[in-house]
Amino acid sequence: MRVGTVREIKNHEYRVGLTPESAREMVAHGHDVWVETGAGLGIGAADRDYEAAGATIKPDAAAIFAGCEMVVKVKEPQAVERAQLREGQVLFTYLHLAPDPEQTADLVKSGVTAIAYETVTGPGGQLPLLKPMSQVAGRMAIQAGATALEKAHGGRGVLLGGVPGVLPAKVAVIGGGVVGFNAAQMAAGLGADVTILDRDPEVLERLGTHFESRAKTRFSNRANLADCVAEADLVIGAVLIPGAAAPKLVTREMLATMKPGAVLVDVAIDQGGCFETSRATTHAEPTFVVDGIVHYCVANMPGGVARTSTYALNNVTLPHALKIADLGWRAALAANPHLAAGLNVHAGEVTYEAVARELGYAYRPVSELLA
Repeated sequence: MRVGTVREIKNHEYRVGLTPESAREMVAHGHDVWVETGAGLGIGAADRDYEAAGATIKPDAAAIFAGCEMVVKVKEPQAVERAQLREGQVLFTYLHLAPDPEQTADLVKSGVTAIAYETVTGPGGQLPLLKPMSQVAGRMAIQAGATALEKAHGGRGVLLGGVPGVLPAKVAVIGGGVVGFNAAQMAAGLGADVTILDRDPEVLERLGTHFESRAKTRFSNRANLADCVAEADLVIGAVLIPGAAAPKLVTREMLATMKPGAVLVDVAIDQGGCFETSRATTHAEPTFVVDGIVHYCVANMPGGVARTSTYALNNVTLPHALKIADLGWRAALAANPHLAAGLNVHAGEVTYEAVARELGYAYRPVSELLA
């Protein structure tokens, strides 16, 4: 198969779909790999590194989209990229379709076979292709929140860990999954006063056992959530409903109960955000203020640490990309139901139930396509 990767064009996105090492593995499996010139510069990989791995450098993205049977990316295709997709082509990348009707409509119109990293499953309902970026985003959320809390950035002027004689900042983490766990781990490590909210008793028990006295756990209901938000200096939104839009858990009315200059970091912004007042921002302008509360809502947080993120992502995406290239998408999905869960759009039909329900499309089960 001819497999290609392009330079990401989303604002301040420096990751790349294939590292030179991944390209080498593809070539070793007998595939042709095309790489847009400069695609790897954001992670310190020059064209010559890809050429040394056996890849072919192409002058622009148009050549990749026109000539490759599968395109491996990181972020959802932008409008100019979606216009170049075609029927019979495989797109393997993050999509996050539920809160993005324009992208969904374009993918349906193109006829492309779009497989989303974020809905590929693993044993026990895990999301292994989302996990490394969730780990990065959770850890970055504390860095970003700590910076936003500085007075020069609009915050309260509070140091997360405090100092002897001065209390540490209060951090509320909404959601105890991968993002929430990593955020809590970083915040607790810095000495903050951390509370993690979740609705799953087993998750709360596991977090309590892990953190012991370093972080508190609290059942997430409306009353407890309102209390924690009102008390917090920093709130991390770490909520995920796979494939669907995130619920709006923190309302605008709740902002009035918060301390002026407190910070909200919405890691769920890729799925529409879990704060009512959230709107997607970029690394160029990461924050905005609503009712005196600083909002950090960067939609591609891991892009800020592109090298770490790209290698972590390739560790989990490459085995699946190789299977798709080796077997073809249909045989690869038929052989692996976890990979089949990643199919969101195929030949003009929506094949992921949560997306179809959210955006009003007829739903075509993947099992029917593979029968």
